[in-house]
Amino acid sequence: MNKPLRRVAIFCGVLIMALLVRVNWVQFVQADEIKNHDKNRRVAIDRYSHPRGNIIVEGKPITGSTETTGSDFKYKRTYKNGKMWAPVTGRASQAFGGTQLEEIHDSILTGNDDRLFFNRTIDMLTGKPKEGGNVVTTLNARAQEAAFKGLGTKKGAVAAIDPQTGAILALASTPSYDPSLIAGNSKDDEKNWVALGKEKNADEPMLNRALRQTYAPGSTFKVVTAAAGLESGRYDIDKSTGIASPFQLPQSTHELGNEGNDARCDKATLRVAMQWSCNATFAAISNDLGNEEMIKQAEKFGFNKEVFTPTRAVASIYPEDNAPQNAQAGIGQASNRATPLQMAMVTAAVANDGKLMKPYMVDSLEGPRSVVEQTEPEEMGQAVSAPNAKKLQDMMETVVNEGTGSNAQLPGVTVGGKTGTAQRGEENKDNPYAWFISYAKTESGSPVAVAVVVEDSNAKRNEISGGGLAAPIAVDVMKAVLDSKR
Repeated sequence: MNKPLRRVAIFCGVLIMALLVRVNWVQFVQADEIKNHDKNRRVAIDRYSHPRGNIIVEGKPITGSTETTGSDFKYKRTYKNGKMWAPVTGRASQAFGGTQLEEIHDSILTGNDDRLFFNRTIDMLTGKPKEGGNVVTTLNARAQEAAFKGLGTKKGAVAAIDPQTGAILALASTPSYDPSLIAGNSKDDEKNWVALGKEKNADEPMLNRALRQTYAPGSTFKVVTAAAGLESGRYDIDKSTGIASPFQLPQSTHELGNEGNDARCDKATLRVAMQWSCNATFAAISNDLGNEEMIKQAEKFGFNKEVFTPTRAVASIYPEDNAPQNAQAGIGQASNRATPLQMAMVTAAVANDGKLMKPYMVDSLEGPRSVVEQTEPEEMGQAVSAPNAKKLQDMMETVVNEGTGSNAQLPGVTVGGKTGTAQRGEENKDNPYAWFISYAKTESGSPVAVAVVVEDSNAKRNEISGGGLAAPIAVDVMKAVLDSKR
């Protein structure tokens, strides 16, 4: 072979080697990345080439699929009462992707999950079309409806939990949106998407306030401060705390008291302080215990870390802070922030004799012919000792029977609760948040713990209170759960 031909042959050999290396790199290293890439349209076309499996509540689907025309996506998602269930389902949109259960369990719903391999094989051999699996939730339809209707046109959220298992029973957020409006990829879907976005809609209907929004928890946090006080051994429910009202904040000339209740709150017992929501008592306890002890107690209830239900809930924060700020954080103000789910967890732990269960909203994942995954209740820890949890229950039941939470009374049912009116804005100029946390108790323990926050309403400022706005919603949710168990 002459020299020029030899060079051409070597060059061609190098090209062939480079091609072989590239082919193998793509096939064995990049295959999964390319297959699952968001912009791989073949994946999206396959995802919507057959009906998705469904999200199930109490044996009934709250989702569906409908055939479409004029697109290479054969089916699109539909939702039943989409606004009410959106904080649970999230969305599955041909144009805008998925969120929450639709996204987290997309592989089950599309039928592509590896655990459905045998189902797919049988379908292929028998000539049946591909089927998606189902996501079976823990939600209680009546409780969800009560929460959603109770919030109505008000901006806010509700979270309800079974304290004994951690199963989420209701998860409502308002204003909400219908995911069906953005499930396709038409011009109308695009127009609806823009209208729902934060830039065009200040109410943020796509924000899941129950899991993703933190608020100052206000006086509902006094349950946590009381737990810290009891666990320290320095306080008991029917002994005078010796704390004067008003209380002068440390390193400050500012005095913290309660409008009209200072006489009742002066040197009050823990029970009386909880009954009338005495700011001075709980701010002084938080100051007495110190920032480190308060953080430790808050974290036992789940603060300062994200919670996965499996949908992610942002971390509620009990902050590292100086003495005056820590005193105010002890009454749920300053930099203290909590999600409605977090305050439902606090209530659930108290109602469950101190044991905190991990909240979850998926009971099982089902293939077309079998259950592929079953969720088992999981203990997160002992937030407070059982004897002290009983004392907290005693105090919260006094709040409902004889205190600020009387609007939560249910005939023939033991109810414990705590009101909260969280101040907002510089010099408290904005309308406050109205909170209420509560549980109902039967002979077999508590089947439901609820947290309600009303962020905004048409009520006048002096009419906004946890007992007035939020407690009636909590009552309807508790009643719905109790009725469904009869």
